[in-house]
Order: sequence, then structure tokens, then C-alpha cells
Amino acid sequence: MDKPERVLGDVATRLLVENERVRIWEMDLAPGARSDTHRHDVDYVLVQIDGDRIAAMPEPDSGGAYTTYIEADVAPGKARYIRRGGIETAINIGQRRYREILIELK
Repeated sequence: MDKPERVLGDVATRLLVENERVRIWEMDLAPGARSDTHRHDVDYVLVQIDGDRIAAMPEPDSGGAYTTYIEADVAPGKARYIRRGGIETAINIGQRRYREILIELK
């Protein structure tokens, strides 16, 4: 029996701005919520805005830096540069709403 084809979603909840150089997204997850499973096709900068705990569940074929489940405390205002290649689902494992801004570098 063939495995169903994986359907990937957007890298975040809402597209805020797009031009020829960047795409800027907002991720907004209620406690317990999950993002769509998505692939990062370009390098990006992630800036956490609010929340307390966040997790990422990489897919088995993820090409990103993280290949196993990871949990972390949220650090509002912290910016992190991340290379493309990851295929993952974000999971808000905290007690507060999680928000971030994700800037894709085209």
C-alpha cells in the first residue's frame, strides 16, 4: 500500500509582507496548537515575540539543523538566523499564546 503524499502548509500563520527580497510572516499559536507541517526553502530570521515554551517536531527527512524533537523556553526579542532545509511542525507546549515574526530571505 502506497503512503499518502505529504501536504505541506505555510511556514507560519499569516503572511504580512512580501516583495522581491523578503517574505515576512507572523506565527500565532494558542496553547496546545500546532502549525502546519512546513518546509523552509530559504534561509530565515526568527524573532520570538511572546509565549513561554515552544517545540519543533522535525520530519524524518528534514534537512535542517534540528533532526530530533526539541523544546525551548521562549525568549521575547531574541533573533535567530536559521538555514533553509528544515521540514517541521511547531507546537506551542506552553501555557501562553506563542507569537513570532519569521523573515524569509529570498
